[in-house]
Amino acid sequence: MAVRPDSAIYLDGPWSHRPVTANGTRFHVAESGDGPLVLMLHGFPQFWWTWRHQLSSLPAHGFRAVAADLRGYGGSDKPPRGYDLITAASDAAGLVRALGEANAIVVGHDWGGLVAWTMAAYFPKVVRRLAVVSVAHPLRMRAAVLTSPLHRWSGDGALLGSQLPILPERQLVRDNGLRVGLLLRNWAAPGWPDPETEQRYRAAMCLPLVAHSALEYHRWFVRSSLRPDGIRYARRMRAPVQAPTLHLHGALDTCVLPRTARGSGRHVDAPYRWRLMDGVGHFPQEEQPGRFDSELASWLADPEPER
Repeated sequence: MAVRPDSAIYLDGPWSHRPVTANGTRFHVAESGDGPLVLMLHGFPQFWWTWRHQLSSLPAHGFRAVAADLRGYGGSDKPPRGYDLITAASDAAGLVRALGEANAIVVGHDWGGLVAWTMAAYFPKVVRRLAVVSVAHPLRMRAAVLTSPLHRWSGDGALLGSQLPILPERQLVRDNGLRVGLLLRNWAAPGWPDPETEQRYRAAMCLPLVAHSALEYHRWFVRSSLRPDGIRYARRMRAPVQAPTLHLHGALDTCVLPRTARGSGRHVDAPYRWRLMDGVGHFPQEEQPGRFDSELASWLADPEPER
């Protein structure tokens, strides 16, 4: 996995790029700073670059910030299998150990948030604290899909539309990723993204195999609902989270509605903090990074965050 500075993935900044092997797979990570590890997991349709602001702000607060490309995205390997939340959580837990730590503060956005919730259930000793952004607990997400199949998650029918073969991948990469830009604008507050940001995500989605890999997560989530693996997963996810949890959500999020995310605290048997951010859509860490960083930093600095 050679680093190519001119690629769509290896973007310059106050961070370094390197490959890390975990769970039998090579992952690309961008990292900066020293101190307690904060592992950041991106969502759809993005890659590690969604955490660029936090890769600068977290080191200033004394943390080691690491943003990883999930399996199938960006500079990470794109194997034919393994696009379920259990494997993704195993990947992330393996990354923590491969980075030389026994545990980490885990921050996840969108699909990365589902991976983070899953980590807390399957690998509780690895998750020191949990910060979830723009997504509900997986059991609430699954209930929303089953009870309102024509309504979002992912807005514009992306979740159910992804169940078709081949066509969804072609739609994502057509016209240099035009649909990626449409999804970003539809889910965000007005005025975001700027043209450069949109182009970054469009280019990253058009890399070979990324669109297919990204949609395989969607397919597993829906198709596994009535399969033995999905039933076992749902049973395991009923165990309450034991890590202190911060839950941030944009009030203008049209991808995962606030009412879907609200109430996820019932799955947390630890201090839980819910923050609804006015004037923000599905991408708080990018739409208003200053406010996002302030919420995250104040929670990290609190030794006993309130319920």
